[in-house]
Amino acid sequence: MKKRILYGEANYAAIVRENGYFVDKTAYIEKLESVKNTVFLRPRRFGKSLLCTMLESYYSVLYKDNFEELFGHTWIGKNPTPLHNTLLVLHLDFSTIETGELEVMEKSFNHTVNLKLKGLIRNCHAWLKNSPPFDPEASATANLQSLLDHFSPDRPHPLYVIIDEYDNFANQLITGHKDLLYKQLMADDGFLKTFFKLLKEGRKTGAIHNVFITGVLPVTMDELASGFNIATFITLEPEFENMIGFTQSEVNLLLDDIYRDYDIHPDTRNEIQDVIKNQYNGYHFIDPEGEAVYNSTILQYFLRWLCEYKTMPKHLTDMNLKTDILWIKRITGSNPELTEDFVTRLTTQNSIDYDDTLLTQKFNMSQFFEKGFFPISFFYLGMLTRKNDFSLTLPNLNMKRIFVEYFNELHRIDVSTGYGDMMQHFVKTLDLKALFAGYWQEYVSQLPEAVFTQVNENFYRTTFYELCSRYLSRWFTWNVERSYPKGRTDLEFVGKFNECFAGIRMVIEFKYFSNAAFKKFNTSIENFTLIPEDTEQMAGYVEGLQKEYPEARVSQHVIYCFGNGGFRVFDTAPLPASNEPKS
Repeated sequence: MKKRILYGEANYAAIVRENGYFVDKTAYIEKLESVKNTVFLRPRRFGKSLLCTMLESYYSVLYKDNFEELFGHTWIGKNPTPLHNTLLVLHLDFSTIETGELEVMEKSFNHTVNLKLKGLIRNCHAWLKNSPPFDPEASATANLQSLLDHFSPDRPHPLYVIIDEYDNFANQLITGHKDLLYKQLMADDGFLKTFFKLLKEGRKTGAIHNVFITGVLPVTMDELASGFNIATFITLEPEFENMIGFTQSEVNLLLDDIYRDYDIHPDTRNEIQDVIKNQYNGYHFIDPEGEAVYNSTILQYFLRWLCEYKTMPKHLTDMNLKTDILWIKRITGSNPELTEDFVTRLTTQNSIDYDDTLLTQKFNMSQFFEKGFFPISFFYLGMLTRKNDFSLTLPNLNMKRIFVEYFNELHRIDVSTGYGDMMQHFVKTLDLKALFAGYWQEYVSQLPEAVFTQVNENFYRTTFYELCSRYLSRWFTWNVERSYPKGRTDLEFVGKFNECFAGIRMVIEFKYFSNAAFKKFNTSIENFTLIPEDTEQMAGYVEGLQKEYPEARVSQHVIYCFGNGGFRVFDTAPLPASNEPKS
């Protein structure tokens, strides 16, 4: 039976039993045992829930007889710690808690936690001996207290508490600007802080062996500090940077297995690796110079299609990622002017300054919607990543598309009508000059005058790519700033290996001159001539490309953009006549 990509599956035991592909992160279990009261934050869809179920399967006494089945093939299975399958595990998921008035949240919280407590007491009765009393009408804190009182130094199997998405329902209040409700939720005598105080007390008495908490934002945990001031934040510790998400070496091994199991032609491997690296890699949570990691869940969207059809999906952006636009709107939406400035800056510059002390220090809700704090919020949400010690950047093409889409929405730029003929013409002719002329006429002409004070070559490259990807994804993928021995190309159109333009690569170098800089040339746009250095520069990139892809049919193009005044496209090395696209 072939292994499968189980996209969206977050249950570790199910992945093993259903023969799913699994990147072995179990060595981190041993490392985590040295950390007490752990809080680990990562963006959505990075695999936090899978990590939680893996910990539950490893520590719970209920899985004692399944240890070999679930972990025999893993690192921890070959190097088990004494604690494996010795604890009672209370695994809570706060993402299911309803938001609304305080009474609604408290009722939902009690129901969620009590349901798990009741199941734990029922399933673990053999280890609890005389089961502790459980009152379904009582609060979750009261029932947890009853369970903790049941433990004493002479009773084995203390409790291991796992809380997944601890901040989910609180985040809904924050981003919904429900300040009063949030303050009520975080009150010292409120149900949430009282619950966390009990966790702290349970750790003190030893009834709770350890606590492991995941989430997205540190805001709620900071607000809970007085109730749970024993937390150890490992979010930004180098030892745990790659605990979830995939490194390049892990992806390479996964692709080895997929290509072997599904008998995919090896000649497609380099192109596939290029595409997924551009689309899903690029996250640096701690060291901007260190190894980047992939968003594992979104990568699985691509790999599931690869296994099923032995090619890549037409659209490379997972539709579930589109919900990130809602986060941008919620966080920046309180001030439309700040929103426009923030999104436009990232679209034009792909870089924004940040204060590293804000990234590491505690912060509260009052800071959350301040302009200077936007970069920090989006870092934790996974939309920005470290570029260097002073600035953050968009991690990959997926996120660049998300921000360009929102940029278009903010500036009311139509990207859905008026483009069909120019795109169809390009598919028939591969005439890049005509394609860029159409982009300038239909897209650039809609830009507000104020935007042109910020545009640069990155802006034209990114918006041109995003527009083309909307219409041409059936036939092409794109590389943006791909590295070669002599530098990085600005933009490459790459014909998909399973379509009619297979093997074709159109390499584009963008150059930008402001209106003021262009005046110094003392010429018109029509008479502007190609600058030899630009041709030489691109030829160096292509030299590296041809060594890596010797069979590629490469054309070379330089595009000059002159402020908002116009453009010139030079085909410096067109495709040979014999390599015209198939009809």
